[in-house]
Amino acid sequence: MLSTAVVELDAQGCVRTMNAAAESCLDTGRERAFGGPFQDLARIPAALTQAISATASDQRNRHLRECKLADGWYDCNIKPMPGQHLLLELYNLKWQQQQSKLQQREVQTGMMELLRRNLGHEIRNPLGGIRGAAQMIAAELNGGELGTLAELIMREVDRVDELLQRFGQPELELSRVDVHWVLGETAELLHVESAQSVKIVHDYDPSIPRITADGGALRQLFLNLARNAFQAGATEVTLRSRVEHDSALLQPGISSVVRLEIDDNGCGVPESLRGLLFMPMVTSRRDGTGLGLALAQQIAAAHDGLLTYEPLEPGSRFTLKLPLRRTHD
Repeated sequence: MLSTAVVELDAQGCVRTMNAAAESCLDTGRERAFGGPFQDLARIPAALTQAISATASDQRNRHLRECKLADGWYDCNIKPMPGQHLLLELYNLKWQQQQSKLQQREVQTGMMELLRRNLGHEIRNPLGGIRGAAQMIAAELNGGELGTLAELIMREVDRVDELLQRFGQPELELSRVDVHWVLGETAELLHVESAQSVKIVHDYDPSIPRITADGGALRQLFLNLARNAFQAGATEVTLRSRVEHDSALLQPGISSVVRLEIDDNGCGVPESLRGLLFMPMVTSRRDGTGLGLALAQQIAAAHDGLLTYEPLEPGSRFTLKLPLRRTHD
């Protein structure tokens, strides 16, 4: 469980003491901060400064929700203490936010499954009629050129039926995969498709080991994101890899994740669509199907991972987190 950050302020609003968790969330050391005004620390939001002043004035407890501090989002309790001192308790929301995103992933993948079932039901009915008619024609003709064509219709109908069954349900072929090789292939394909008009920046952590994954499925996921960036007018795409330790867990027993990011400087995602981005049939493009990001989230979920979106100024950041299971290659 993430520890609570605690800061004590004196009557003048200066830092008296803080614990290690506070040093992290405020991105400063206690010795450096000691004796200085709390509001002079870097990236303290105005709302928190105002709440501290109000509590110092009326000596009433206050609770401030979702304050953006140096290393993330926090809820903050402000409590008066003897001698006009104040106690700040900062609760890291990383765990709650990660769990909320995982719950959203379950809704998104559930919607994809519902679409698959409904789509299959609506399409299989006419397909069944087409196959039955073709079967009767093939039996009536008993060979010959037209009979061969009827058998071809039956085979193609069976193939469409098989595709419907597999739609939205990636069947992974797992192996030990070098994620940088997958990202490199994505970069090469984007380089070709964009006619070298997109600058690609590689920012990799070379210490990341091979992971157990489906390299082809991951390439499909990354290529989808890279193409979206290009279609959004991006002139630069950054491919980044990192290891996150002591991260909010994707699943029990896994404390580290591989974080793979694709940043671009395109026009970004309209704010009205951001909350629905990974839902099927949601798209901002006239010629879009609304299935690419939904399928990408399905691939992430099949790997016990999570795909998230974050707006940039300008552009977008898509982040894939995959559990890092330490094994020997």
